[in-house]
Amino acid sequence: MVAENKITAKAESILQNAGEIFAARGFRGTTVREICKHCKVNLAAINYYFGSKERLYLACLKYYQSRAAQNIPSHFGVDPLAQPKEKLSSYIRSFIFRLLEEDKQTLFGKLLAREFFEPTGALDILIEESIKPSFHFLFSLVREVLGEHCLENIVELCAMSIVGQCIYFRNAQPVILGLRNKEKYSEEDIKEIADHIINFSLKALENYF
Repeated sequence: MVAENKITAKAESILQNAGEIFAARGFRGTTVREICKHCKVNLAAINYYFGSKERLYLACLKYYQSRAAQNIPSHFGVDPLAQPKEKLSSYIRSFIFRLLEEDKQTLFGKLLAREFFEPTGALDILIEESIKPSFHFLFSLVREVLGEHCLENIVELCAMSIVGQCIYFRNAQPVILGLRNKEKYSEEDIKEIADHIINFSLKALENYF
């Protein structure tokens, strides 16, 4: 099986094509035969590079995750010397732009959304390797705003609420655009959404106790 840091041109082509199919149909709705036909390769190539459909799917998630990560500023653009509210604001702004900017999106957002609604074993791996570290960073920022005295479960729920607001504007995008009679989010729309989530969240945290 091909090493993750040494992807050949053929393996990368398979990942790109398979990722599109997985994003459109989900893991269970996609067959290896369909992937082979789309990629113009035989089953032996899939087995040689990835070993199985499950490993190919996980490889797709990691491949598109790495591409999405290229667009994210280091530490979500958070200045470690900034004030707590400024740090959290930077995180939210970077996170929401990552989710909504079409020109910077890869298929990772679609694949991850599929995984949320139709989870496979790959979700556990993603949680441990990427989602959990990112959430722990957000947790630390929320704790700075609320103060060290705040109970851990309260900090955790507040952090989850912030993520929930961001994910809503991503997953409910067709509905939101329909309500606003638009075809896609403009840069001004995304900035407005980011500012709203920042203001809404900071006000909520300020008045939590």
